[in-house]
Amino acid sequence: MSEHHEQYQHETEEAANAEAAQKPNTEQPEAAEPPTYEELQARIAELEGQLKDSELRGLANEQNLRRRHQQEIADTHKFAGQKFAAEMLPVKDYLEMALLDQSGNFDVLKMGVQMTLNELQKAFDATHIKEINPQPGGKLDPHQHQAMQAVVSEQEPNTIVSVMKKGYTLSDRVLRPAMVVVAKQES
Repeated sequence: MSEHHEQYQHETEEAANAEAAQKPNTEQPEAAEPPTYEELQARIAELEGQLKDSELRGLANEQNLRRRHQQEIADTHKFAGQKFAAEMLPVKDYLEMALLDQSGNFDVLKMGVQMTLNELQKAFDATHIKEINPQPGGKLDPHQHQAMQAVVSEQEPNTIVSVMKKGYTLSDRVLRPAMVVVAKQES
């Protein structure tokens, strides 16, 4: 063969090899051996273990959240009155000072009682306790008033004649209804 022919054949082979390298390999690679039954069983056991571990962690987290929530509720109940109790301490102090006063001076005693009442009102304001103090002639509200007595009156029936005791609310919830005397018609 001539030198040109050999060179041509060599270049053709290189081109064919380069073209084959650029083409995607459509031939199936040699299939790997499928896993054995024992290998599959081992993999299943491993996955089940991971699942069980994940499940146990989830249950533990749920129990911890439940326990923390119950503790928070218990603490809330235990210390619910803490703010009010702290507000009442000065009231107690003033009452004790009034009892210790031996001066016999009525004006000083009256001033001490007024100071105590002022402190009590401050405590009520700080803890959102408000008075229910209906006015005579007003309509009876069964949600805020309790009729203790009905008297014959010229007023319209079921209107308030007088207030026996004021009522109180705590953040719009009735602690004690106002105790009232209401009007009724003559029988």
